[in-house]
Amino acid sequence: MTSHRYILILCLLTLSLASHSQAQQTQEQRAAYYYDRGEWEQAAELYADLYHNTTNKFYYQRLYATYLAMEEYRDALRLAERRHKENPKELALFVDEGNVFLAQNEEKKAAKRFEKALEAITTNQAPIPDLARAFMAIGRYDYALRTYLTARERSRNRQLYFSEVVGVYQRMGDYEAMTGEYFDLLDQQPGMMGSIQLSMQQTLKEAPDRRLADGVRRELVARVRSHPDKRHYLEMMIWFALQEDDYAFALQQARAVDARFPEGGGEQLLRVARIALDNEAYDVAAEAFALLRQKGPQSPYYFESRVGELAVQFTQIERQKTTDSISIAALAQRYDEAIAELGRNEATVPLLRDAARLRAYHAGDIQGAVNILDDALEIPRLKGNLRDEVKLDLGDLLLFAGQVWDASLLYMQVEKANKNDLVGSMAKLRNARLSYFNHDFLWAKSQLEVLRASTSKLVANDAMELSLLISDNMEDDSTFGALELFADADLLLYQNRLDEAWQAFDRVAQQHLSHPLLDEVLMKKAHIRIRQGRYDEADSLLAKVVEFYPFDILADDALMLRGEINEEQLQRPTVAQQCYEKLLLDYPASLYVDRARKRYNQLKTR
Repeated sequence: MTSHRYILILCLLTLSLASHSQAQQTQEQRAAYYYDRGEWEQAAELYADLYHNTTNKFYYQRLYATYLAMEEYRDALRLAERRHKENPKELALFVDEGNVFLAQNEEKKAAKRFEKALEAITTNQAPIPDLARAFMAIGRYDYALRTYLTARERSRNRQLYFSEVVGVYQRMGDYEAMTGEYFDLLDQQPGMMGSIQLSMQQTLKEAPDRRLADGVRRELVARVRSHPDKRHYLEMMIWFALQEDDYAFALQQARAVDARFPEGGGEQLLRVARIALDNEAYDVAAEAFALLRQKGPQSPYYFESRVGELAVQFTQIERQKTTDSISIAALAQRYDEAIAELGRNEATVPLLRDAARLRAYHAGDIQGAVNILDDALEIPRLKGNLRDEVKLDLGDLLLFAGQVWDASLLYMQVEKANKNDLVGSMAKLRNARLSYFNHDFLWAKSQLEVLRASTSKLVANDAMELSLLISDNMEDDSTFGALELFADADLLLYQNRLDEAWQAFDRVAQQHLSHPLLDEVLMKKAHIRIRQGRYDEADSLLAKVVEFYPFDILADDALMLRGEINEEQLQRPTVAQQCYEKLLLDYPASLYVDRARKRYNQLKTR
């Protein structure tokens, strides 16, 4: 009988607790409802009851906020002081007390409470984050900063709360101090330079205006002047100049590092040279590589300087599509000299590949180019992937020379040997392009559809571009007549038979007056004129692509190319800037957006 009574009592107690919990939950929901609607009196009454029963911190915060909203300052202060008496280690309550006085414009009384909070900081770090957040919540960044700095002082740990202090300085707009915080850490731990640069890079990227960059520059200049013997400040100056795309200044600082710290062997010169080359700052890249070369063969970066100098000159010829035979012949001679000096080995394969490309596509010496690539394939113990990349180059040369089947055989060999990697995908793409040239459009399209899922963005984009060209123009022409004419003309363009290609593209336009290929025809003819150095005509053709076909996929390509021609060849920066601006405004999803924005900003600041 007794055990049954205990069970009954236990059941009743459980039901009572469940009922109480459900009632509390309902009361909390009602309180939140009134609070969210700004009905403070009803919310305060409910939260006061909830807090009295549980002393829950959340209920306290809600009740405190309702008192402030109703301007019941005496109740708010009494509530905060009572909780503080019960929880003396909760330093953030000093802020709540002071905030009551701030709400009444009693700054001095508020400051007394805030100062007490700082005085109460000890080596115990547990209350610090909440205290700093409380100051931040009421907009008192000065006290939040002092919270972190006082905690550092009491713990004698200079690196404590580094990220938080940087964040507060950023909120305050004190960018020199923020940068100083980074550099103080760098002084103590030079090995963290990479991490510091990464953090600063993200902060600079997210900055809404120039104030942060200007603050970083001022602090850097001051540090370099005060500590000219500290290499890491000079290296940070180089890094910052590169972030600002100021390659000339970066080179100036790299030369200063090289002069003061010659034991580095020109490492910073090489870094600036490579980044300048990647960003098309060819003059800076050429000068940096030349400075490295002048150090002589004993220099640790002599090899890179020789290869780099040639890469700059070759890239300029490729990018500018120059037809200056004297410049091309001179560069070919320099390649021969470099190869003779550096030898034919695995390290010089990139040099050999560029030399072959220069001879074939710019000097018209196909056999000379084939000989260079054959020599590369004879290098002992050449890595498989590198050997197959040379084979792809050789296949391209054979296709360029009209030896279609020999080119296809090489592509198939490489694809078979590299089924699951990038080189295999590149071979498959080339074979699909060759099928397109041979009018085997259905097969080409099936291969390109597979490649569109390639892990390589470059392969996937090229595959998508050719796939869309084929599929968009197969649908409107069951005989593929126009597409066959276009593919024939495209092959002539690939083989650099420019006059024949021009006439062939003309035939497409004349025989198919309203075909959707006509925007492609205009684009290809623009590329022909660019290769011929007839930039005004190319500009006119590109303008027609944008004017007549603004909603087709080539419009943004045409705008980007037109902007670059006007900027680099025609020396019309205003027109170039207009092209970049139109691309940014009208085609925000374009792949060229980042490139166009960069060029637009550079022109705007000149």
